[in-house]
Amino acid sequence: MAYYKIGYFLLLLPITLIMYQIAPKKLRWFTLFISSVVFGSYFSKKFIFYVAITAAIAYAAAFLLDIIKTKTKKKQKELEKEERKLYKKKQKKLEKLVCVCGVLIVLGILLYLKYYNFFAENVNNLAGNGRTLLRFKQLVLPLGISFYTMQAIGYVVDVYWDKTKAQKNPLKLLLFLSFFPTIMEGPIAAYTDVNEKLYAGEALSIDNLAQGYIRVFWGVFKKLVIADRLYVIVTELFDNAGNYHGAYIAAASIIYTIQLYMEFSGCIDIVIGSAKMFGIKLPENFRQPFLAKDASEFWRRWHISLGVWFKTYIFYPVAMSKPVKKWTKYGAKHVGKYVTRLVELAIALLPVWLANGLWHGAAWSYICYGIYYFVVILMESALEPVRTKVVKCFKISDETSWYKWLRRVKTWLIIFTGELFFRAETLKIGINMFKSMFDRFSVSELFNGSFLNMGLDRLDWWVVALCMIVVIIVGALREKHEDFGVWLAERKLAIRWFVYIALIVGVILLGVYGPGHEEVDLIYAGF
Repeated sequence: MAYYKIGYFLLLLPITLIMYQIAPKKLRWFTLFISSVVFGSYFSKKFIFYVAITAAIAYAAAFLLDIIKTKTKKKQKELEKEERKLYKKKQKKLEKLVCVCGVLIVLGILLYLKYYNFFAENVNNLAGNGRTLLRFKQLVLPLGISFYTMQAIGYVVDVYWDKTKAQKNPLKLLLFLSFFPTIMEGPIAAYTDVNEKLYAGEALSIDNLAQGYIRVFWGVFKKLVIADRLYVIVTELFDNAGNYHGAYIAAASIIYTIQLYMEFSGCIDIVIGSAKMFGIKLPENFRQPFLAKDASEFWRRWHISLGVWFKTYIFYPVAMSKPVKKWTKYGAKHVGKYVTRLVELAIALLPVWLANGLWHGAAWSYICYGIYYFVVILMESALEPVRTKVVKCFKISDETSWYKWLRRVKTWLIIFTGELFFRAETLKIGINMFKSMFDRFSVSELFNGSFLNMGLDRLDWWVVALCMIVVIIVGALREKHEDFGVWLAERKLAIRWFVYIALIVGVILLGVYGPGHEEVDLIYAGF
């Protein structure tokens, strides 16, 4: 019952919509909860057990924080000024202890289930001589654990920071963590983003249903028509990388990047469209990432919710920590503003990109993927003053078209290289593929017809090319109009229905599914 299957958008989603609408307003959130349990249990009967444990820990931590904060406010009114300061300081330490314990326990579950065997493997390798210091364990990785764990941590910290009040109803908190559209691939929503609409029980509206379903079909279009077609050639090139070199490897990195974007962004379209039908606005996860002019901007446009989470809960706390503040004072006096700022940035960015790499999976290739972007973004920041001087010297405007596109092409090279290592089975394979890309490189090899022997015929390539043009046009419109669904809804009836029908017919006629076609699992569902 994955998001792109008929069982989801023609069965689970419509039934949930009907039950939601006929339920009393106060109980509509509960229909969403039941559907979330059903959806998760379809993949694993133990799904609700795992997410409930995390929810219970987060609930307890937030509940204790709420009690402490309430007691502090009440007690302060009874104390003198000096006593009040001491008491507040003491209570703040207690709050911090509760928050840290709650976060560490929730995070510990994720680390144990997802990374224990990776840790054990590396410890045993370091021991040498074939010794086994830590035994491997048969561990089950629950559906969506990376996503709901981050949401749970964010919720506890937000209560600690007084951004939100603790949720009194444990089932409502469990719904927030297990909400069926977001559980497999996100986006990672902050509790403050969705809590009001998630539990409000607002009646369904025609506008929300129309905009929601069209976004769902747009996501299915990107997944089934483009991404799943490219899966065939991506699998061939990466699984048999030793047989290819030069332009083939370069093409592999580009095609995989396109496949990944079409699938992941397509899935997010389905998720956001599904939530939209219930009047729930989820955060956007993509904003035309390939228009970015540098790596930093790319990550502000790609997997946005993940980047926001890392910035909020890792980057800013580290950047505002006492050691960094001490360095700032020392650096300003001894090494100058430029070096001081660069070191500050490096200290705050390193844990972010280590966490980013590890979040994607327990493998050195993912860790190196994170370090790769850490180095690239740090270098961009270090060279920014040089770039600014060169641009000023040659009187080039940042808004000049040719210059913007030159920067974008440079960013594409960074992206494609990163995704080559991201997709490679191991770090060693990724390094070998990167090296072989410079071996006998000839662009003409890509046009000699050899690609037609890798699972796609000429018609498939034409379908991919034409559909890519459609995606690019829609992307350009979205760059100008943030909510494309609203923009489309304002067009004439004939135009709207032409788009609706063309999209549905396109999915039915051009989608890669049914007998004779290999089912392609969602890539990010594995993270």
